Amino acid sequence: MSPDDHRYMARALTLARRGLYGTDPNPRVGCVLVDNGAIVGEGWHERAGEAHAEVIALEAAGDRARGATAYVTLEPCCHHGRTAPCTDALLHAGIGRMVAAMPDPNPQVAGKGLKQLRDAGVVVDCGLLEAEARALNPGFIQRMTQGRPFVRVKLAMSLDGRTALASGESRWLTGEAARQDVQRLRARASAILTGIGTLLADDPNLNVRLPEVERQPLRVILDTTLRTPPTAQTLRLPGSVLIFTAVADAALHAPLRATGAEIVVTPRAGQGLNLRAVMAELTRRECNEIHVECGPTLAGALLQAGLLDELVVYMAPVLLGDKARGLFQLPELARMSERTALEVVETRAVGKDWRLTLRLR
Repeated sequence: MSPDDHRYMARALTLARRGLYGTDPNPRVGCVLVDNGAIVGEGWHERAGEAHAEVIALEAAGDRARGATAYVTLEPCCHHGRTAPCTDALLHAGIGRMVAAMPDPNPQVAGKGLKQLRDAGVVVDCGLLEAEARALNPGFIQRMTQGRPFVRVKLAMSLDGRTALASGESRWLTGEAARQDVQRLRARASAILTGIGTLLADDPNLNVRLPEVERQPLRVILDTTLRTPPTAQTLRLPGSVLIFTAVADAALHAPLRATGAEIVVTPRAGQGLNLRAVMAELTRRECNEIHVECGPTLAGALLQAGLLDELVVYMAPVLLGDKARGLFQLPELARMSERTALEVVETRAVGKDWRLTLRLR
């Protein structure tokens, strides 16, 4: 494909990123319409239930869309969901060529949209800047292909690998710039999840405090023995709260339900909850990305269950000493070959701290 193709698709990706905080549970998608070397229309999907990127771009282009090339970051939908199929709109507008960054992993689409356009005589190319397009929607892709959300665990640590003092005190390990950066990670998530240990120790809000963000992600608490106090700060804030517990006693649920929280009884697994059952329920609720803020027990359990997809660690230039708490609670290893290997995806400075983004090898 030509350099111009790359340039227009890069523009479509930039537009798609504008929907980073609002499209859930839909994917983030951008579209650019080009005719005779000029952009005649562009758009991005802002929120679920509203017009898709292609429709917005077509409305902006009007009659100039006829014969134009459409650059879209995701294969156009060809089924009736909350909105009408984008393939119908594109064909009705008379586009001449479609360039898609990647096929739609949704089984209801999965190449059918591109085939419908080809069958109607539209020239179709797919795969331009696909890696960048996939990076926009890791949760949507994983939910559609693997049947579970993408789990991102956020941790903060000292230079000597500690997350809190032996007493549990951890505020504030990192600086204001890092905490603002975490707000942006929260904002892109479908749900913000924590364990009961963190809830009792820190009484966190677990909400998004960015003025430009309207949507509050679902707040999720894993509480095996139902110790969540009805006075917890997160229960007093706008938005939905979901508590997973192994306690089935409705009388014990009542004080928490009275705050507006929803309770889901979940089977145990060892000393905690069955984390795969938790993820299955969050998948059923169309959660794409799960942002986890937790202590070493839950972090270790997610890692051992094979449910940790990405690790974001903020490293502060301080030392907490040998008695302080570590990042993960994991079994002792007998040999180095048993170690967990991670791949560093990105390293960058955030204020006075460093942010490491890692994936399991």
